[in-house]
Amino acid sequence: MSQVDINIKITDREGVTHEIQAPTDMAMNLMEVVRSYELAPEGTIGICGGMAMCASCQCYVKSEHALPEMSVDEDMMLAEAFYVEDNSRLGCQIQMTAELDGLEVELAPES
Repeated sequence: MSQVDINIKITDREGVTHEIQAPTDMAMNLMEVVRSYELAPEGTIGICGGMAMCASCQCYVKSEHALPEMSVDEDMMLAEAFYVEDNSRLGCQIQMTAELDGLEVELAPES
């Protein structure tokens, strides 16, 4: 494992937890990681392409990681989304960084 990979746990919509390695040197966000590992059916996540204009990549952050401040766009999108919890974030807005090693998230149900 290279130093630029971090370990994260993603629980898919079927309730299966996947322990995966995500690169921090490719400017990927969580939604793109989910897509690259095919943890959600094609066309059900990242529908807007990561522009915070849909909530298809909504996830629940289960670990205590400090995440970047939520943008106005993300906040407004989550205000209109279904199944929103206090720990909801849009996966497309969470960049993979070394600080997120050990991150645990669960994909929100499809709305």
